[in-house]
Amino acid sequence: MNVSREEIIHMANLADLNLSEEEIQKYTKDMEDILAFANEINKVNTDNLDESITANERYNILRKDEVKEFEDKDALLQNAPSQKNGMFHIPKMI
Repeated sequence: MNVSREEIIHMANLADLNLSEEEIQKYTKDMEDILAFANEINKVNTDNLDESITANERYNILRKDEVKEFEDKDALLQNAPSQKNGMFHIPKMI
């Protein structure tokens, strides 16, 4: 697919870019390569393929969110610089 010099300049202006003549030629070639690749991808026959959201069919593989009591709170709280009512006590932030 051909991309014109004017199209590259228009995109550069939209992006507020000042391109040199050498950059315009380079980006014209790069854009043509990108569009050619996209056209190749569009030609791939996907009629007999199943839909897939991800490459891996597994989902929600995280553990169940459950509340568990910590067995030795005193050992945990001994590392706290300050504690109050059996919890870490931190300074008010707001």
